[in-house]
Amino acid sequence: MKRLLFILFLFSFTSLQAQEEELTRILFILDASNSMNAHWGDQTRIEAAKELLGKTVDDLKDVPNLELALRVYGHQSPITATTQDCNDTKLEVPFGESNHQAIKTRIRTIKAKGTTPIALSLKAAADDFPDQNAKNIIILITDGLEACPNDPCVIAKQLKDKGVKVTPFVIGLGLDLSYLEKFSCIGSFADAETQESFEKVLQNVVAKALSNTTAQINLNNIHGQPHETDVTMFLYEAGTTNLKYTITHTINRYGNPDTLILDPATKYDLVVNTIPRVEKKNIEIIRNMHNVIELDAPQGYIKVRFIDANKPYQVDARIMLNGNPKTLNVQLIGETDKYLVGMYDVEILTTPRIYITATVNQSSTTTLDIKAPGFLKYAAGNGITAQIFMLNDNGSWDWVCNLEDGSRSGEQALQPGAYRIVYRQKNLKKSEYTIEKDFRINSNKTTFLKL
Repeated sequence: MKRLLFILFLFSFTSLQAQEEELTRILFILDASNSMNAHWGDQTRIEAAKELLGKTVDDLKDVPNLELALRVYGHQSPITATTQDCNDTKLEVPFGESNHQAIKTRIRTIKAKGTTPIALSLKAAADDFPDQNAKNIIILITDGLEACPNDPCVIAKQLKDKGVKVTPFVIGLGLDLSYLEKFSCIGSFADAETQESFEKVLQNVVAKALSNTTAQINLNNIHGQPHETDVTMFLYEAGTTNLKYTITHTINRYGNPDTLILDPATKYDLVVNTIPRVEKKNIEIIRNMHNVIELDAPQGYIKVRFIDANKPYQVDARIMLNGNPKTLNVQLIGETDKYLVGMYDVEILTTPRIYITATVNQSSTTTLDIKAPGFLKYAAGNGITAQIFMLNDNGSWDWVCNLEDGSRSGEQALQPGAYRIVYRQKNLKKSEYTIEKDFRINSNKTTFLKL
């Protein structure tokens, strides 16, 4: 069964500047096979492909040193239960200057009806380029695998062996990686799971096609390996608050930091939003080469949990750098969050507060176990004013909390330990009516006091 796979573009190229005088040619190969008539959202695949491809061609019209062409397959001969035309591929609009309107006009008239001769189209595409004295790019737009006897991988190798300098791009939409991997022999490929992800994916594909300047950001662990990832990065114009790029750091399917396209005309300040964040200032992107930006960002995890709690408790833990009272993060007990390797002070907002110093190690989880709370329930014949204190190991008493002034009953969650409640009736106006009672709180149990 065919799965949806196509390459579209949704990017404004009017501000993109040519990085060199070399001519770039992009040949769009559009799949118009019968399977493209299948529905995708509120459109068919072919309708979505034509609409976005037409918009992309329109956006590309102001890019200097760029020529476009259009080849289509599967649009001339209808497929039947017994026959398919594996020669159904045609160069509809050849390369030329200012042919954007001709391509858009032809795209609108295409009807999907035939089979999927990818290999033959790739082979024919080699002759669509006037010469090899340019940067020649193929953008393949297809919704499935080869349907004819030829093998696209064999054709791709033949083109390479003949010295045909063509760079193909493939983007898979909604495909599992094992399926998409079948296109790796053709050229670069990427996957976009949703329509919403198209814009970013396609922006990157087209930018790579038009640019020789690339970059990657290595977030290194304690071993100097660029294995840290999945964090938002901000790239500001150096020395300003002018945010130029917002990127989620990604390790690609080959295990490497993903390739980025950054404007080399700007110097950058990089902010990586780890906890705490790391920064690198005044980064220069060198034109016409692959730039590697290195930062140390080794990370591990902190998890705070109750021991043997018989129900969930919504209690926060405040995380700070060791010796610095500024709050870095607040996480719920039971949750795990990621931090740079180092020492942290943790304030757990139980009653009473619990303070722990935690060490975060590379790629491991530091688990802070605390006892589950218990409960005090109290009842008084008259309204009271009261405070609760906890017994320390040295025999002193620390204030824990005040009870609601004038209350006759209530409930208070407390950590396990020895406590004392000091109170008097609210309406008795002499200190001699002060009363104190000692009690103990155990995990997951309720202590009742009659005051």
